[in-house]
Amino acid sequence: MYVSLSNLSSYLLLTAVFAIAQTSTPNNLKVTTSTGTYIGIINGTVPNVRQFLNVPYALPPVGSRRWAPPEQLTSNASAILDATSFPRFCPQYLSGAPNVYNQLLSGYLIPTGLDTAAPATMPPTTGEDCLSLSIWTPTRNVSGLPVIIFMTGGGFIIGGINIPYQLPHHWVQRTQSHIVVSINYRLGIMGFPNARGLNSQNLGILDQRMAHEWVRDNIQAFGGDPSKITIWGQSAGASSTDFHGFAYYNNSIAKGLVMESGTALLGLVSYDFAHTNFTFVASQLGCGGLNATAELDCMRQKPVETIVNFVGRRSDNATTPALSFVPIPDDKVIFSNYTERYARGLIANVPAIVGTASDEGTVLVPFTNLTAGPNQTLADEATLGYFVCPAHNSSKLRTEAGLLTYRYEFAGNFSNLSPLPWLGAYHTDDLPLFFGSYNDYGKGTEFEARTSEIMQDYLLAFMKDPHNGPKQKGWQDYTKGHVLRFGADSVAAKNVTVQTVDGACYGQGTYDSSP
Repeated sequence: MYVSLSNLSSYLLLTAVFAIAQTSTPNNLKVTTSTGTYIGIINGTVPNVRQFLNVPYALPPVGSRRWAPPEQLTSNASAILDATSFPRFCPQYLSGAPNVYNQLLSGYLIPTGLDTAAPATMPPTTGEDCLSLSIWTPTRNVSGLPVIIFMTGGGFIIGGINIPYQLPHHWVQRTQSHIVVSINYRLGIMGFPNARGLNSQNLGILDQRMAHEWVRDNIQAFGGDPSKITIWGQSAGASSTDFHGFAYYNNSIAKGLVMESGTALLGLVSYDFAHTNFTFVASQLGCGGLNATAELDCMRQKPVETIVNFVGRRSDNATTPALSFVPIPDDKVIFSNYTERYARGLIANVPAIVGTASDEGTVLVPFTNLTAGPNQTLADEATLGYFVCPAHNSSKLRTEAGLLTYRYEFAGNFSNLSPLPWLGAYHTDDLPLFFGSYNDYGKGTEFEARTSEIMQDYLLAFMKDPHNGPKQKGWQDYTKGHVLRFGADSVAAKNVTVQTVDGACYGQGTYDSSP
């Protein structure tokens, strides 16, 4: 067979993948599922972890499937699929507006494949064919492991799997007793279009559900127990986690929920019931003046980069009218009456962890410069209004509904993660401690390592037994009037009173962001 030089590298890669697929390896790098046989990888950094980095869970949402609910993959166990590198991120815009993350905390951002001086744009590391998940599982031949599915944050407009601080290989390497799955889902206008011609607007949430179903149906092949699945999200991912508890309350895949800096009460939803945002974008891209069906047909012909860049650049330039593409109440998967649904028992009867960081707002409010930081009063108001009080209200409503709830506060202030004093324990700061990635952008302290391990151990105890595991480690649930505080006062974990953390939300003291 003749192979041209230009195709040689592709040929060699394909040959290598098939060679692996045809042989039995001691590290179980070939796993057969209902949708294909996936070839994973082991790297030298974590030699006891199998990584299956690109496992599609739905058909690509392209062409006529753009802005449609996700469609299941056909059963094809004989298909050999290379899962040795990460999938693309779902389409999103790389903002050019200065913020703390793009100026100082790059470990929380997606790798873009662009020079840092490049103009703001949709990066080449993104694409519509993105509905995949990644799996990290021990190399040893075990079964029945608890599984946790992580959903990224990012305000429903950015995020994805391959974010440095959100990679769990160090954690799985350390414990060898659990599996972590991380998922992509559609974002922004591509995931939450709110267009006139659609029956389903919250496509990103439907993507998440299909990913959860794929894990339930196939994780046993990777050593996991489908009856021990925990769903975990941060920020927008945490709100999503709570959304699933209501939307699928009578068919919950999860046996436990972990909501890190977000709940359904966070309020990150749209009320554009007139569909004006999508129609405005259409009108600016040559699809104006059309009926609902023709508007969608026209927009489906537009390059995704054109759509995403138009929305993103308007936001960067603060052009009015402001556009928002986030979940919208539809009385199917997103609701506008969560308090009522608590009272009626329309929520999954599973335990939950509800967490916040002590300085959530420092990275989310305007600042003059990095040295001075933000106005502390505004930062504390953001911490309370967007995170602490919604977490308190959710915890209170859950306990009143008889739902077991564990509450935590992350209060660690570690210089490798918080290089400027005013940052404190900011929004996303607890992610590297849970994932064990805190050393990746600067060496951590021994106390930081101990705090990380204890946080991981509490989370693993919840995964193994969400009813009793945390209690057996000394974590008192919310009905006992306590919150577990991580990383403060040289103590890795200690129970403090609810009033200490949440008191300002119900008139019992003022908020203290420096415990």
